[in-house]
Amino acid sequence: MQATETPLQTDRPAVFAAAPRGVFDIVVALFCALLLISNVAAVKLIQFGPDWAPFGIPVLPIITDGGAFLFPLTYVLGDVLAEVYGLKGARRAILLGFAVSILASVTFLAVAAAPPAAEWQNQEAFAAVLGFVPRIVVASLLGYLAGQFLNAWVLVAMKRRTREGSLWARLLGSTVVGEAADTIVFCTVAFVGVVSAPTLLNYIVVGYIYKVLVEALFLPVTYRVIALVKRREPSYGVPAA
Repeated sequence: MQATETPLQTDRPAVFAAAPRGVFDIVVALFCALLLISNVAAVKLIQFGPDWAPFGIPVLPIITDGGAFLFPLTYVLGDVLAEVYGLKGARRAILLGFAVSILASVTFLAVAAAPPAAEWQNQEAFAAVLGFVPRIVVASLLGYLAGQFLNAWVLVAMKRRTREGSLWARLLGSTVVGEAADTIVFCTVAFVGVVSAPTLLNYIVVGYIYKVLVEALFLPVTYRVIALVKRREPSYGVPAA
């Protein structure tokens, strides 16, 4: 028995899918963009201040990386996702960011390994900046997953207790836990055995304090962004069917 083929409806008007009315896609796009930019910028280590080691403990210089400029903002958007869309929505965004990060890392590694054209004079520079060391890639991905999932889980768990009140507490509480996991996992996996123990401790402590302070300073902005997204999201507060 032959299957009946459905003729093409050439006289049918053009049709399109309806765009979502909420802003989830915009928040996720910004979240992934900040994550990718931060991962590239994190290749460069940065230090500030003179050498100062009272009692043999290195306090200065302050050591961080280029990702410090934008990466804390991924936690701001992570808070927005968890607060407005819950653990399910935050998990979807986190996994999407993870997949995009893997794609970017594999692409950069493949391009760096590809034979350069004869006229191309920047192969070593490209490989040095974007040909990520696999250990750094693994450290970044593991730290990201641990930090973002804990950040979302803590925020949602606290919201179930506090409901719509005490937003500041769950924003800071989730950051304290999430950033600790992210910083410790990334720095340990990436640099244990590469730098001295005092330098590694400096890197972890400075990075953690800095990220928490940035999110604390951004609390007024986070409040406004969350309020805006809640107003623009038609499904917010509507019980699931």
